[in-house]
Amino acid sequence: MGRSGPCPGRMAFVRWSTRLSVAFTKEESAETASETLLPDRPVSPHPNLVTAAGLQALERHLGEARAAYEAAQQIEDVNEKRRQSAVPLRDFRYFTERVRTAQLVPDPASAERVAFGSTVTFNRTDGRVQTYRIVGEDEADPKQGSISFVSPVARLLMGKAVGDVVGAGSQELEIVGIA
Repeated sequence: MGRSGPCPGRMAFVRWSTRLSVAFTKEESAETASETLLPDRPVSPHPNLVTAAGLQALERHLGEARAAYEAAQQIEDVNEKRRQSAVPLRDFRYFTERVRTAQLVPDPASAERVAFGSTVTFNRTDGRVQTYRIVGEDEADPKQGSISFVSPVARLLMGKAVGDVVGAGSQELEIVGIA
């Protein structure tokens, strides 16, 4: 005698086994899983221009991320392994992409005009004198004297010469040196 449709006993088993599978996981597993699913670091839509030092820094960060991920893989506790692997894995994906897309720009051949890689000194109308090197996005660190080529100030300065004045909001910047 044939029967159509699902077996009532099978459906009860599926409901029971679904509930059962949760019972056999650690309570923190769901929490750990959400901690380990980190979103990718955002990648800029701009060309990935880098100086020689910037490319070396990207490669160093890639190596550090790889080493941190490999160290995390040695952890025996599955949940802790996931936690410790999350950031290095995300960083590894990011730096792999940044190294892959890096466009090495040689140092400027001339100091007559501000270009990628130039160090430019300018006076602000408020009396401050600032010096920045124009570099790639990943190597920019204004506190250390470098700004990204896509920053508003760098965009204003690119192509300008000593003595040129550019407006930056309510400030004017006068270029006093290019190296």
